[in-house]
Amino acid sequence: MDGIPPIALDAMGGDNAPGEIVAGAVRAVREHGVPIVLVGAPPPIAEILAEHDAIGEIPIVRAEEALTMDEGALASLRRPRSSIALACHLVRRGDASAVVSAGSTAGVVATAKLRLRAQQGVLRPAIAVPLPTRPHPTVLLDAGATADAKPEILVQFAHLGVAYAETALDLVEPRVGLLTIGGEAGKGNKLTKRAHELLTAVPGMNFTGNVEGHDLLNGEVDIIVTDGFTGNVALKTMEGAVRYAFAELRETLESGRLSRLAAGLQRGRLRELSKRLDPEAYGGAVLLGLNGTVIIAHGSSTAKGIAAACVLAATLARQGTVASVGDRVAATQRPHRLW
Repeated sequence: MDGIPPIALDAMGGDNAPGEIVAGAVRAVREHGVPIVLVGAPPPIAEILAEHDAIGEIPIVRAEEALTMDEGALASLRRPRSSIALACHLVRRGDASAVVSAGSTAGVVATAKLRLRAQQGVLRPAIAVPLPTRPHPTVLLDAGATADAKPEILVQFAHLGVAYAETALDLVEPRVGLLTIGGEAGKGNKLTKRAHELLTAVPGMNFTGNVEGHDLLNGEVDIIVTDGFTGNVALKTMEGAVRYAFAELRETLESGRLSRLAAGLQRGRLRELSKRLDPEAYGGAVLLGLNGTVIIAHGSSTAKGIAAACVLAATLARQGTVASVGDRVAATQRPHRLW
């Protein structure tokens, strides 16, 4: 992936940092040709690079601090020299094309907002997560960046999602749905009822109406819009349900000779299903609405997930997703600020 500055990878963020993070960087460079710069404490990073015979292959930018996984939004102010802060700084001054971190979501969001700033006209950023639907992923946003949203912000989330789907998924006139408690227009709370009214009136928006929780994986829409609180709960509920279902399926298929035989006959389809539902295969979530590409990988990411996140970051940087989002927002009437 020549032609772009390197991806700034937060080597100290995540449950498995820095070991799996550095290993993922090595995979991204060697298997996918993604340029990487590791940001963090040089001694442990260099030691892990040596284990992979990669000394000198990936540069290191020193960071004196790191956010812990239990730190929240205030960490962006408490730790101005953290690895995620310096990674964002590299993007801001043009020395990196994107940021990837598996660190605390609240800390990454707050730091990225502070360091990269919102694009002109963007009221609140949104975390966009791909859901494993067919024939292409469905984009859920917001998944946790903005817990308390106004109806006008949900409309802007729809614009962010459309720009992302058009650029990253190559969709034309992507279908937009609003997550609430019923399919009828009048269902929901004050937030979703008013958002429904506003979305219906947006020129050129392919708004198909409300969707419910059981619609998350049916692929009837391309973009599902909600506030960050609801979206995060929905996403984690879905992930937990998928893990439970796979555990039960595995136990059933291993329970007897005939079951194991049947599983062997369906090994290919089971492997494909497992790959499609594996969160690490998608690389992570995208923080939309800032002046820079930011990928938030799962906190428990292994080297496989980190490599996928770096590939996603490089792809979005090459596609100009940030510029596409900015153009989409600029083309819409800027909502009146509510605070």
